[in-house]
Amino acid sequence: MMEFDGEFELEDVPPGKAWVVLSDPIAVRNSLKGCQYITPMNDDFSFDDYEADEEAETLPEADPEEVAARAFVEGQEYAALMQVGVGSVKPRFETSVTIEERDEENFIMTATGSGTASGSSFSMESGMQIHPLEDGEGSRIEWWTEADISGRIAQLGSRVIDPVANKIVNNFFSDIERQMSDVEETDSGITDRIRGML
Repeated sequence: MMEFDGEFELEDVPPGKAWVVLSDPIAVRNSLKGCQYITPMNDDFSFDDYEADEEAETLPEADPEEVAARAFVEGQEYAALMQVGVGSVKPRFETSVTIEERDEENFIMTATGSGTASGSSFSMESGMQIHPLEDGEGSRIEWWTEADISGRIAQLGSRVIDPVANKIVNNFFSDIERQMSDVEETDSGITDRIRGML
């Protein structure tokens, strides 16, 4: 079992805004290096046949109603296609993720998931909570992930896996912060409207 956790602060982004951006599968996909799509799954879903909408807009350009309509839903299962280079291996993980809890009052979201690639598999639990900063308008985001990895990737060991995982996480949060700052600079009413629709 591998455990990762951390926190980071967004000085000018209040929790409500951070929540709207982190609730958008397209914003999350765009910030996750190697992620080709995150989309709701049904019984007929096929990883081979699904084509991601590369052109989908995120805030501030996106239509607020579209962002609200596609937001993560508690209890829903999502398909995610991830391709990540670890050492000399670049597996294509076909992953399913279920949103276990989505508590908008307390800004808590948790998820479980599992994925397979040629010769490797993993299962994980992860979560995040957004707190208001005590001295201003910003947010502090706590996150954690526990992952159980087996197969070819597990054989590479944590010395190889940890730096890759940390790089993905750091890239994700710096990109999410950029997206949130873009939203912050535009009409501040957008995220409030979306939260009202969620």
